[in-house]
Amino acid sequence: MRTRGVGLSEKMVAVAAWESLFRAQVSVMRTLAAEFPTHEISFNEYDVIFNLSRQPNWRLRLRELNKHVLLTQPSVSRLIDRLAARGIVAKSIDPNDGRGTIVELTPEGFALFREVAFEHMGAISSRVGGSLTLEEMARLTELCDKLRGDA
Repeated sequence: MRTRGVGLSEKMVAVAAWESLFRAQVSVMRTLAAEFPTHEISFNEYDVIFNLSRQPNWRLRLRELNKHVLLTQPSVSRLIDRLAARGIVAKSIDPNDGRGTIVELTPEGFALFREVAFEHMGAISSRVGGSLTLEEMARLTELCDKLRGDA
């Protein structure tokens, strides 16, 4: 990433791009949260089980899970405790490091995820796909991945 030699106008364009990206993300997230298809789990709980559903054996160390979700570490820990009390996830000691905690999506939790995900996908498709063409969505994905360092 280059920073030296960047002129004021380039910085202003970068700030404008950031502001636009941030405002779009907030707008889309608010819409999706307001239209979330169930009261059985919250939007943030869905984020956790979504991320677990993408992992091998639906399990991940809590420290790693924190890197994937949109919440702070203390909030994730409390949320995991609530999900575990409801049987949506199970917690166990990391066998490789007794200081760590493994969080695993239960079969019941995965069934709930699939049920909610199908409806939530419709809302996402409507909100994002209703505003952008297929080509624009592909380009947006590419650009966001690049910003995250995935590209």
